[in-house]
This record gives sequence, structure tokens and C-alpha cells, in this order.
Amino acid sequence: MSATELHAESHTESHSELHTHQPSIARMYDYYLGGRDNYAADRAAAGRAIAAFPAIMVIARTNRVWMHRATRFLAERGVRQFLDLGTGIPTSPNLHEIAQSVIPGSRVVYVDKDPVALAQSEHLLNGSPEGRTAFVQADLNDPASILAAPQLTETLDLERPVGLSLNALLHFFPDDQDPGPYAIVEHLLGALAPGSYLALSHVTTDFDPEGIGRAIDVYRSSGIPAQARGKAEVERFFADLELVPPGLEVPHRWNADGMAEETRIAADVTDAEVSTYVGLARKP
Repeated sequence: MSATELHAESHTESHSELHTHQPSIARMYDYYLGGRDNYAADRAAAGRAIAAFPAIMVIARTNRVWMHRATRFLAERGVRQFLDLGTGIPTSPNLHEIAQSVIPGSRVVYVDKDPVALAQSEHLLNGSPEGRTAFVQADLNDPASILAAPQLTETLDLERPVGLSLNALLHFFPDDQDPGPYAIVEHLLGALAPGSYLALSHVTTDFDPEGIGRAIDVYRSSGIPAQARGKAEVERFFADLELVPPGLEVPHRWNADGMAEETRIAADVTDAEVSTYVGLARKP
């Protein structure tokens, strides 16, 4: 069965279980980016988060640009396969559009648990004729099921390098959950071939602890687990990997001079507004 057929098979089922009465990480993020695939509960929770920390809009938009930059960086170095976890609602240009603009034959698997993301995923399945895209509806709490999903195994060859994208996701996985976030990342990386990469962005309290703390409280009060982390805690996700220079950094200072103009982040943003670390590292 093709990825498109798998999508069509599950598309009808998703409409009856959209859970629109509960705020969703993916749909709140869609709202921050100016999208329209969100509902009253999402807008209400996002409004509270913006009131608590207005720069959360900057975080969302900066993270989006970082994803573009990291993807282009990897594609320009020959990475042809990507696994994007926590995809969210499709917003063009999507990861596969960036990768396939560099290598038309790139293959991309998107993963998200949000049923609205699934319902909109036909936008993700329209890639270049030479490449391939697929969507897996799954929860990162069960990495084994993601790696075993037929949509993934029919699209990616895990014996060859993969760019693993975990952007703006791991701060929704507290340390006290089981499995913990570090174990989840270790499981995923363990399944990937040497030469694979981890691209990651993560909210931090290092620059504006009070503002980020208020935003975290809004998510928790909305039923969404969340935990910001300091630099050393984020660096732990890259254990045993080779960080690409300049290492773990705020996004507006990550390799800024080496990127194309359209992928640069506004120079006038502050560390406190961005309140995010980003990093890219290679599995030896």
C-alpha cells in the first residue's frame, strides 16, 4: 500500500476524533504562525500564552526559520532522508520542500499525533516526482512504533544516514515521564545509521526565566506537559554525537554568516525574545 493510500485509509477516521475541545500543541503553534487550522480551545490557550510571554510569537517564527536552515544545511551536505517528529500543521515551505529543492530525490517521513495534522497531511505528501514523502500518526512516547510503522519502513532506508528533526518538541516531554525524553532520543538515534544527524531546538529559561516560566504554566494549566531546560540539559540530548560548529547556540547566532539570505533570522531579535537553543550534530 502506498503512503497516499495509507493516508486516505485513515483520513476519514480522523475527522471524528479531532478533540477540538482540547488545546493542541500543533494547533497552538499553527495559530502563532498565523495559520487557520486551529479551534477556539487552541486560540484561547495560545492567547493566554501570548499574554504571559508575548515573545512566544518570535519563538515560533524563529524556530520555523531554524528548521529551514538546518534542513538546507544537511541537504547541501548530501543527506537524502529525513525523519521529522512533531511535524505540526503543514506550513509551506515544509521540510520536504526545502530538502527536495536541494536534492529532488530526498525522502521525508513526517510524524505527529495530532489528528488535524493527519487530516491536513495531503499537503505533505505532494513532493517532487523524484522524491517521496509519507506521514505517520504516532506519539513520540512510543518510538518503537514510529520506527516500525510501514509508512516509515517503506520510505526510509535506516541503513543509510537520516536527518532526525526534533524541533520545538522535547520541551513538551518532562523528565519525570516514562520513558523519559533522553531515553526516547537515545532509542531513535540507536536505530539510525552512522552519518545520521540530529537537528534540535528547545526552549530555555536561561535568558528570561520569569517569562518562559509563565508560558510553561499556561501550557500545564491547559493540560499540556511542559518543561524548559538550561543549556547543559539540552546538551545532554547530543551525548556521544559530534556537534556541528558553533555547537549549541541561540538560533540567530547559529552559522548566520554561512546561510542564504532567505534563511537568515532578523538580526535585531534578542536572546530573551528567542529563548531557544538550537543544535545540529552527527552520529559518528
